[in-house]
Amino acid sequence: MKWITREKIEADRVAWPQLIKNFIDRDAELVFPPNDTDWQKCSDGTVFDVPNCELGQHAEDVSFNSLPKRLNVSDPALLLLAEIVRAADSHPANPHHGGESLRWIAAGFGRLGLTERKFVTYDVLFAECKHQNSQS
Repeated sequence: MKWITREKIEADRVAWPQLIKNFIDRDAELVFPPNDTDWQKCSDGTVFDVPNCELGQHAEDVSFNSLPKRLNVSDPALLLLAEIVRAADSHPANPHHGGESLRWIAAGFGRLGLTERKFVTYDVLFAECKHQNSQS
């Protein structure tokens, strides 16, 4: 399955591969066309985190919150990760305390030009979310 979003990925869109590959499609192909793409004409995959799409930002929810809600995914570790990502990517009323650190880490990877290496951050964070949920 092909997943399509904008180039220059940040905190929210970097988290998507974690979500997609662990809960939907291990062999997913992620595509990052330029920001000036006509998103309405993209019909050969699932479009996310672009203007005016179903799997985008809605109120305080970032796009990463959209897919678990749409698919009724209720994995506690994923929902915890979604709250951290939401806090990193937006400014919700009650942000998770891990959000600010994630925002800094994601920005630092970007400043070093290491965008592809950002993905491991979310693998590590998801592993910790699983561990935290097993402790409760």
